[in-house]
Amino acid sequence: MTEDSSLLDSALVRLDEAARHINVDADVIEKLKYPRETTKARLMIRMDDGSRKSFLAWRCRYDDTRGPTKGGIRFHPSTTADEVEMLAFWMTFKCAVMNLPYGGGKGAVQVDPRKLSKAELERLSRAYIQAFSRIIGPDRDIPAPDVYTNAMIMGWMADEYSQIVGSASPAVITGKPLALGGSVGRGDATARGGYYLVRHLAEELGLRGKLRVAIQGFGNAGQYIASLFEADGHSIVAVSDSGGAVQSANGLSLDALLAAKQANNSVIATIGKNGHEALSADRLVGVECDILVPAALENMIDADNADTVKARVVLELANGPVTHDADDILAKRDIVVLPDILANAGGVTVSYFEWVQNKQGYYWELQEIHDRLRTIMEREGRGIWELAAKRGITMRTAAYVHALSRLAEAIEAHGTQSYFDS
Repeated sequence: MTEDSSLLDSALVRLDEAARHINVDADVIEKLKYPRETTKARLMIRMDDGSRKSFLAWRCRYDDTRGPTKGGIRFHPSTTADEVEMLAFWMTFKCAVMNLPYGGGKGAVQVDPRKLSKAELERLSRAYIQAFSRIIGPDRDIPAPDVYTNAMIMGWMADEYSQIVGSASPAVITGKPLALGGSVGRGDATARGGYYLVRHLAEELGLRGKLRVAIQGFGNAGQYIASLFEADGHSIVAVSDSGGAVQSANGLSLDALLAAKQANNSVIATIGKNGHEALSADRLVGVECDILVPAALENMIDADNADTVKARVVLELANGPVTHDADDILAKRDIVVLPDILANAGGVTVSYFEWVQNKQGYYWELQEIHDRLRTIMEREGRGIWELAAKRGITMRTAAYVHALSRLAEAIEAHGTQSYFDS
């Protein structure tokens, strides 16, 4: 990637790779190279001290060929328009991988929400919807939680939209509180989808017996995946968060880790107890383990540390945690990367279930949510595994080929150059 290239350019490398393995019309690539629309706004809110402060915000609708756009809203101080477009591109392919009737979208506000009071956070959340109410809608663009946003923020946003349009519109946003039309099973959906995928492909991945799991990023997804793996008898040997990392070759105490997070502490608060030892956070990717789970932010495994990875399988619960260069290194070392657009797609899949339930006004039981999610994860995971084996390509490239074939079919159905020439 050159200095002049963008984050979206780096993501488009995956599109180019996939296109080499499938015969698609040039019209398809032309349509997927650029976002359909990216809207920028400046949100002005009243702070608790009476002053006014403004925050940059964006919403990108990347492609809506297969249905309304779908994607989270993140609150982060270093987010940019370029990042939003890259994430919306990934969402386009993630929804196609799972065969959901959606395109890809994404939104963001350039803010550190930890520096806002709860009242300021509510004003900011509502200001976002006021700015983008013409962009979003239950049949046009459906937001959801992302980095530093949660169910309560989604509830505020859905309420603001309903007030603007003058009627209850729960389907406008997913990831809402249960009492406001949220779905059971949404909280752990990202982790559960990844867990179902690993369990289904365990034999092919060479994962047998009691496994050692290392988790980078002990937030929502990281905590849930730890709980799911431990419940199956596996051992969590290392975890990290923004405060640092801990390890134990004999297995960490999950109860102690969860108690620390519940008390708003870092996992390092458990050092010296239950056999927990300090670990440099940047060394977590090199811990002795069977499964490495990057569940934090983008570009956590790169050309500088990919050689240190000792896991047999990398399960991407974060978006874009492995760089393109690191992908090449891991592939040469026969380390299987279960790519984000498949591995963490449980979140958007259960968001889809929530949207369907909101639309029909009928809500499913938890077991039905789990069964439907497992069926889709196993079906698409199996298809991508077999495609990778058949073509001799990585799981990531296979996932993009799998998605691109569906996107191409939808785009070509509108007619291509060859159709109009004839």
